[in-house]
Amino acid sequence: MPQTCDVLLSTTPPAYIDRSAVTRLGLIALATDLTTERDAAHLIPQDRAALHVARVAFENPTTPDNLRRMLPRLTDAANLLIPDEPLAAIYYACTSASIAIGDTTVSEAVGAARPGVPVVTPTSGALAAMAALGVGPIALFTPYLPETTEPMVGFFDQNGHRVMRAHCLGLEDDRDMARLTPETIIDAALAADHPDAEALFLSCTAMPALGVIDALEAQLGKPVLSSNLAGLWQVLRVSGLAPSGTAPGRLFRHHRTEAL
Repeated sequence: MPQTCDVLLSTTPPAYIDRSAVTRLGLIALATDLTTERDAAHLIPQDRAALHVARVAFENPTTPDNLRRMLPRLTDAANLLIPDEPLAAIYYACTSASIAIGDTTVSEAVGAARPGVPVVTPTSGALAAMAALGVGPIALFTPYLPETTEPMVGFFDQNGHRVMRAHCLGLEDDRDMARLTPETIIDAALAADHPDAEALFLSCTAMPALGVIDALEAQLGKPVLSSNLAGLWQVLRVSGLAPSGTAPGRLFRHHRTEAL
């Protein structure tokens, strides 16, 4: 059995793929996240983009105080995203923490490690998506505790999207949120809708809502947005990427039309 290896000598130097051939995207996911990478695989075009993931330490429950404890860890997490390689955008995948910490503060913490790279949160993506669709008042469904849902109602109200009705499931562990069945999500979402709401927002990157978007839109006759749908839509948008052909919902149909 050989103990050493010989370096291959050649007059032709090794060839490398051009850095610009692949658009590289960063994802900062919670240590407990079971859903976001799978959602990203449905939305991000695999032939043109690559997603690189760093995890940030988090321990349940998902209370506002506990979510805010992630802030000092965000810069270190961003530093782990393929150092020295260019990124087109970074997605921080936690809706409730984006509210508890604040989008601007999240962007500053991530930007300290990757200056100049656009930072997207589910909430900034939701606001951009609602603006693109011309949505005013909304209905809101979350799997969270009431104390975690209430600040989200205030966030949308303050940003010009009056919340006509808000329902929550009262869960405190995001791993339980990730195991909700499609039937549970659909039933709760339909109960949360309001006739005066122009869209329905399903909050939580952990909740597997992507697969029920088309069914809910067919029943409600209005746009339905989930955290990862809106957040990853905005990531693709700021990166100049067209979505995968498997992307559901009115938002991505609008994206394709906008790109024509």
